[in-house]
Amino acid sequence: MNRFNRKELIIIGGGLAGSEAAWQAAQRGIHVYLYEMRPHVETGAHVSGDLAELVCSNSLGSNLPDRASGVLKAELRRLGSLLLEIAEQTALPAGSALAVDRESFAREVTTRLSAHPNIEIRRAEVTEIPAEAAIVASGPLTSPRLSEAIAHFSGEEHLYFFDAIAPIVEASSIDMSIAYRASRWGEGEEDGDYINCPFHEKSDYLAFVEALRTAERIPLKEFERALESGVRAGAGQFFEGCLPVEIIAARGEKALAYGPMRPVGLADPRVPRRPYAVVQLRQDNLAGNLYNMVGFQTNLTFPEQRRVFRMIPGLQKAEFARYGQMHRNTFIAAPKLLHPTLQARAREDLFFAGQITGVEGYMGNIATGLLAGWNAARLLNGQPPLELPRETMLGALCWYITHADLKDFQPMKANFGILPPLEEEARGKRERGAAYARRSAERLEAFLNQV
Repeated sequence: MNRFNRKELIIIGGGLAGSEAAWQAAQRGIHVYLYEMRPHVETGAHVSGDLAELVCSNSLGSNLPDRASGVLKAELRRLGSLLLEIAEQTALPAGSALAVDRESFAREVTTRLSAHPNIEIRRAEVTEIPAEAAIVASGPLTSPRLSEAIAHFSGEEHLYFFDAIAPIVEASSIDMSIAYRASRWGEGEEDGDYINCPFHEKSDYLAFVEALRTAERIPLKEFERALESGVRAGAGQFFEGCLPVEIIAARGEKALAYGPMRPVGLADPRVPRRPYAVVQLRQDNLAGNLYNMVGFQTNLTFPEQRRVFRMIPGLQKAEFARYGQMHRNTFIAAPKLLHPTLQARAREDLFFAGQITGVEGYMGNIATGLLAGWNAARLLNGQPPLELPRETMLGALCWYITHADLKDFQPMKANFGILPPLEEEARGKRERGAAYARRSAERLEAFLNQV
């Protein structure tokens, strides 16, 4: 007999993971109470009250089938992800990547979930872990009171790191007599999906790097001092996945040219030689009047952002629709606290999903939300929760965050390095990616045929 007689589920957090989890559970006959504290309680990073609002970037990663992000997307299509479906409906030109119009994407997610007969959206802050069946998907901007409740439940101090948002520039203020359109290696539309701002002279690039190094930053609180050396990710480690651009600049004069400003594959058609460095701008909304500075997360003060970023060729008169900023992200010690089913080890009807588990990247958040919603519904319906095969990208992600050595535990996004080795050797990066993709599809299909 199923001891969970009431088929009701509380989900905390209306971000990517919580929204996907709510849809998956509701589709399986569970009545979902989806709690989202915005707009009544602000986070400091969000700008609307819509569900699934994208904060840092509008890109959901590569669409190429032989890339790790592409493999995860293929799995989510097969598993029936609502948010991936909506992302593809609201997609913008971005070469081989999937980028969306932020407002259209969040608005459509809100509309779809609001119309579902099994979903009740409650605009309120949750400050305690519910006693009933629940999914905690409160995300990296979990409120202080809920963070304390999670820490109390876990018996461990939750880990933390810092995230940063890149500035957004008004397209009309970009000097296209200097900037040019191109996608790396010519991927995407004929004219290129990105606007590129080239540093043709090394001296101009070095002056920009020096300005970044010495620019005034927003003062950090005492517990945030880790930023001075990198981005703290718990247990003495630093998270390298989302460093502020000024921190990268401080690592050496070529760090940016080999990082977010690398010029390879971005030849300027008007100049016979390759630029020394390039700043890329990616379309941020459907209207095409806003562009995101790719890889330019920052903690500079707003006046300094205006001064320093206007040193970039083509952005001398840039108008900023949004400045970059830092915010604190929290995540739990998942290797101690969770099973690969995303259930809490200490309580079978409590699940965690999204970035708070240590999964990094928009698609990873959506994917863990999907699995948590599916598994919570199975539990409430008297069925055992599912653990996906490790040969799938989602299965590998869930295995990693629940089995990593806590001393070295850092947020992890989809990548081939977390998958089991291939049974047969494949030559070349693209061939290996294609082999991983084929194996993932085969194992997932076989798994679903047995469910």
